[in-house]
Formats: sequence, structure tokens, C-alpha cells
Amino acid sequence: MGNRVTRDDFEWVYTEQPHTQRRKEILAKYPEIKTLMGPDPHLKWIVSGMVFMQFLACYLVKGLSWKWIFFWAYAFGGCINHSLTLAIHDISHNVAFGNKQTKWNRWFAIFANLPVGIPYSASFKKYHIDHHRYLGGDSLDVDIPTDFEGWFFCTPLRKLLWLFLQPLFYSLRPLYVNPKAITRMEILNAFVQFSIDLIIYYLWGLKPIIYLIAGTILCMGLHPISGHFIAEHYMFLKGYETYSYYGPLNWLTFNVGYHMEHHDFPSIPGCRLPMVKKIAAEYYDNLPHHQSWVRVLWDFVFDDTIGPYSRVKRQYKLAKES
Repeated sequence: MGNRVTRDDFEWVYTEQPHTQRRKEILAKYPEIKTLMGPDPHLKWIVSGMVFMQFLACYLVKGLSWKWIFFWAYAFGGCINHSLTLAIHDISHNVAFGNKQTKWNRWFAIFANLPVGIPYSASFKKYHIDHHRYLGGDSLDVDIPTDFEGWFFCTPLRKLLWLFLQPLFYSLRPLYVNPKAITRMEILNAFVQFSIDLIIYYLWGLKPIIYLIAGTILCMGLHPISGHFIAEHYMFLKGYETYSYYGPLNWLTFNVGYHMEHHDFPSIPGCRLPMVKKIAAEYYDNLPHHQSWVRVLWDFVFDDTIGPYSRVKRQYKLAKES
């Protein structure tokens, strides 16, 4: 994807994020894109089906040997769980029930969280707002690795380990980079989640719990679907901080691959993002993009010019002072 630049620090820029200006230009030229905003009427039914599918799987795996527990966790259950985390991403933008029903969206995200095994949705919502508002913001956007991650995970073996441990870093990094007070919704998220975990344990034993949690950890780590973590904002080409992916895995991930389009229009649900690209084709067709998340992971590990440091960072002084 073009020339790459070796770096031992983040790529610091002193300009605004590109999505704000592009959004204004596209809406001025194509005001009909506003009609794509609003809730996705199918999302709640798709997510509900996935949640109950995982509950059925919990019943089916309760008698399997441990090797098959981990096999199905990686090959099937983890894929569902990772997809559910991306549904939670969409729900965090209020696209399940609309902006006027924020509480319904928050509670539905907690419901979508149940097969993940670990409370996640309320904390994700709290920090994901900052990722859009302060993209690349130093000490504000917790999607960006820490200096330690950039410095230490710089060889192929270490980067492979970093990919495997991604769930751990994504969970702990916000507490170090930008700690925030625990909210009431996070407490409710944890209470509901652990209550369901205990019910599953009481009904079917430990193996279904391990199936759910192991699937979440494995498939958010070293797994083809987890390539989206790297593909979205790691700077494979100098000067570009957000990339889209137009491959087939979008079918399993609520079109999270249309990431350029998503950051331009976060209130448009994933199911309609391909229409954004089609309407405003001249704004997207010539931008660098990915065709394979597996190739993204391969390049990240084995190209010594790409690593956790390959991110754009900027200062948001007013945000930090407020």
C-alpha cells in the first residue's frame, strides 16, 4: 500500500481530524445522505438471534471434552462474540432504537453483552465517544497504544504476542491513559452479566462459561476477524489515519470495515454504510483501503516499519483544559 516510513514514535500531526471537513463537504453535495441516518430496524432481531444462539451453544458444549470446548470457542463461539462486540459498537451510536431512546440502546447493549461473558458494553460506550470526538487525541483516545506498547512490541515475535494480548490491553489501557469514574450503568452491566454467568454455571457447569469467555479472548486476539483492530487506524500509508476494508468479513461484523465512512457519519448504521460509499464514491474510491484483514495482520507482524507506534496522534488542548 505505498511507501512506508520507519518510526520510533507516533506520527504527531497538528491538523484537525479529516472526518469533520469531509462530512461537511459530502453533506453539502449529497444532502440525501441524511436520510440514511437513524435506527436499523433489523439490528435488534439479528442481535437477539445471535445471543440465543450462544445460549443454545452453552447447552450443547456442556458435555464436550476441553479440547473441543476451546476448538468451538475459537472456530464458532468466538466469532459470534466478536460480532456481538461490534454490534455493541453500533448500538453505542444509538442505531438500535434511535437517539430518542438512549436508555433502550444502553440496556439492549447489556443484553448483547451477555454471551461475551465479561461486562463490556457500558465501559465501551463511555470511551468510544472520545474516540470519535478526539480521534488520535493524546491521553484522550484510548484506542491508541501506550508508549510502552510502541517501544516494547517492536519485533515480529513481540508483535505477535501483542496481538494475542489485545483484549488485555484494550481492557486495561483506559484505566492508565484516561481513567474515568465508574458509572451507574457500568455497575448494572456488571451485575446483569455476572448474574447470567452464575445462572449458566448453575444450569450447565463450568464448561459453557469457559466456552464463552475463551471465545471472546481468543477471537479478539489472534484471529482473522481481529484484523479490523489494526486495519482501522494504523498508518500503513503516511498521511492516512483511517482506512476502510471492503472484503467479505463485513458480512459477519456489521460492516465495521466501512470505517472511513463510519467516522464520517457515525450516526448511520453499519447496514447503510455501503450506500454512503456508493453515493459519495468520488470521496472514497481513491482513498487507500484494505482488502484482507489476514493480510493486515501478516504485514503488521512481519513488516518492521509497522507496529504499535504506527498511529497518528494530536493534541486537543481545549478538550484537556475543559
